[in-house]
Amino acid sequence: MQLSVSPQCLLGAGLHGIHSGKNFVESSQIFTVLCLYLPRHQFGSLQGKMFPAYFMLISTSSAISVAAFAYLHPWKTASTIERYQLGFLLSALGCNLSNLLVFTPMTVEMMMKRHKMEKDLGIGTEVGYSKNAETARRSPALAAMNRKFGMIHGLSSLANILSFGSLAMHSWYLSSKLDL
Repeated sequence: MQLSVSPQCLLGAGLHGIHSGKNFVESSQIFTVLCLYLPRHQFGSLQGKMFPAYFMLISTSSAISVAAFAYLHPWKTASTIERYQLGFLLSALGCNLSNLLVFTPMTVEMMMKRHKMEKDLGIGTEVGYSKNAETARRSPALAAMNRKFGMIHGLSSLANILSFGSLAMHSWYLSSKLDL
């Protein structure tokens, strides 16, 4: 049995692996542990440093994948399925860039404003359980900020899920090209 794997396949698999690893391992294990042992504001500051680096890495990898795929499958000679694949890769790149350039800076800025407001209200240093929700019932300004933060964070999560789905479709395509 001979396994034939192209550099494009390896790049695509690596890109999808980075995305999958971050989304599932990090979210379900690492951040859960950090959330239980770090004060909320320190945890938020850590995320504010990690996510821009992650989105930079995934955006760069996506751009390389788009360029490699477009080079290997020029639009004029590409089959319909190859054009769809380029569309999936461009979709992933667009979602990743929107997270890097729009949603992450907005989320981090909103988080810092919320941290300041929480400090003024005497919360945010707790570990594990947050006093934010109960304090927001008494503070309309904090409640409004929580809603805005949640909206921006939700859009960022949606872009991340769409990127993941696009890369999953491309991984399916790449796996169909393996010669086992």
